[in-house]
Amino acid sequence: MPRVAIASASSSQFTKESGKSIFELACEPSIKVLLESGIGKQVDAVLVSTCATDQYSSTIVSEMLGIKPKVSHRVDNLCNSGTNAIASAYSLIASGLCESALVVGVEKATSAGNRLVWDLTRGSFNFPVHWASMFARAHMRRYGTTEEQMAQVSVKNHKNAAKNPNALFRKPVSLHDVMNSKKIADPIKLLDCSAPCDGASAVLLFSEKKAKKTEEPVWINGIGQQTNGASFASAGDLTELDTARKAAKEAYSMAGIKPSQVDIAELHDAFTILEIIAYEDVGFAPRGKGGRFVDQDEIAINTRGGILGCGHPVGATGVAQVTEVALQLQGRAGKRQVGGCRTGIVHNLAAAGSSATVMVLGV
Repeated sequence: MPRVAIASASSSQFTKESGKSIFELACEPSIKVLLESGIGKQVDAVLVSTCATDQYSSTIVSEMLGIKPKVSHRVDNLCNSGTNAIASAYSLIASGLCESALVVGVEKATSAGNRLVWDLTRGSFNFPVHWASMFARAHMRRYGTTEEQMAQVSVKNHKNAAKNPNALFRKPVSLHDVMNSKKIADPIKLLDCSAPCDGASAVLLFSEKKAKKTEEPVWINGIGQQTNGASFASAGDLTELDTARKAAKEAYSMAGIKPSQVDIAELHDAFTILEIIAYEDVGFAPRGKGGRFVDQDEIAINTRGGILGCGHPVGATGVAQVTEVALQLQGRAGKRQVGGCRTGIVHNLAAAGSSATVMVLGV
């Protein structure tokens, strides 16, 4: 199969209330990647990832950017929208239909599509924190995972966010701060949770022929995806996410690598327990040992601050994750740069892990 690369990637500043429209937000990082790549307005496809309900959004963004693409559409898959959009762009290029594709993830904290409200299997508990509580309780009962271990995830990611000028939260927090923050749904506390926000990220994808003319292409070497359903009824064993485990296996197989070869990872940490479960699902830690893996220093994890520190503009999150890994692999991550990065993964979930995407990137 023809190879596909990320030529350029950028994120806007994530804020509680930007005062900007969804379209203005989308244009910010898009302009930067178009200028940086030198491609100008000659883009074959524009895909917008968002849960906003504005119609014709990708075509509006295209016009605002002065692009007249062959392909233009919006992708919506809740928190997993961004990586779905990148997978779609990858397919357009790998198939030969396009030579280039701009993927923009954008969201406002108030976007109407941010919440999954139709799922009757969640009963009256239709806020994500309630299923996070169930995951945490199940993992604690079976494997002895502790509230302190979950809190350490928040401490680590907020510390990383302090080095990220685009992060929503740039103040480090202590273990004491997390453990004594307001309890939301036992055992999940306020600082175990991410926050919705305004923000946008953009990546520009090139065909192999086009990418070879660029200085620092980051290759998309593997993609794995799995959807088990939309409702909480599809969750199954609450101590693991079957979707993520299958997606990771598929992505590693396509890339021809093992988890031990990963240098850097963006793991979906909308709640601290999800990062701990992710360690196990992507093969970094044995089943049940995720809580003890938090303090490891062999793999750089959530260097931008993750979702906990950076914020969660739902439709932009997956694109922001890919942006961070791409910048790290290119050696362009500024104060948070990790040395010697050659291979990275992105792990992106939606709706209680009912769908998942894992991507392997490399240089």
